[in-house]
Amino acid sequence: MNDPFPAVAEASATGEIADLFADIRATVGVRVVNLVWRHLATFEGALPWAWSAVRPLYLAGMPDKAARLFRETMVVPKLASLAGEQPGSVDAVLASYDHSNTINLFALGALVAWLRGEATEGPAPAGGPRLPAPDVTLPALPSEADVSPQIWTLVLRLNRFGDSRQLILASMYRHLAHAPAFLGKVEAALTEAQADGSLDRAIAANRAAAHQSARHLARAISAERPASADRIETAVAAFIDHAIGKMVTICRAIRAARG
Repeated sequence: MNDPFPAVAEASATGEIADLFADIRATVGVRVVNLVWRHLATFEGALPWAWSAVRPLYLAGMPDKAARLFRETMVVPKLASLAGEQPGSVDAVLASYDHSNTINLFALGALVAWLRGEATEGPAPAGGPRLPAPDVTLPALPSEADVSPQIWTLVLRLNRFGDSRQLILASMYRHLAHAPAFLGKVEAALTEAQADGSLDRAIAANRAAAHQSARHLARAISAERPASADRIETAVAAFIDHAIGKMVTICRAIRAARG
């Protein structure tokens, strides 16, 4: 897969970028920096501006409050059972991505809405308690060279679910590549949900609900529009509309199927 969204690897980050990555991990409460942030680090000034614009939202618990409300009504497609013994790292990866993707969906969705001038009118929304971040240890994030061709092909097949354009390779599948038997079961379960239409319907409904909530959160952003605003908006929107937008639903469904 030719990746149109290059990214700075956490291990190779230096200077200001390394400091920002560390702050993102600490503030969002994750072990790894989401791909969208690592992609923004590839062009001048984008990551410092974007992170400074939304960091206050994270600190105030605004995305966390939105995530709580979202989860009360989100559509979770029913998958065939994925229960059974797996390496502990499988559930650790699922918990980590369930947390970070959902929080980022609202914070970054708010950023896109602000850049597009779509923020709703009214005062900034209130924050709330932060959602507890999973205290887990994750396996290394493999690249294509780190796994067999068969496993990498499986990862790419999984990436097709919920997004026919496949603009971005979802990191969660890569992070689960150490458990190919589990990924095979996930593929079978998602195939059924896609065939009956329930997967795509759930993703579309949840995206629409999250977009409306993000427009309200955008009221809380106070920033000067940067010179690279259009490029930042295009990049972040791709993640919200594709990788993060679909994986919030898929990850939640997989965790539910784990029992």
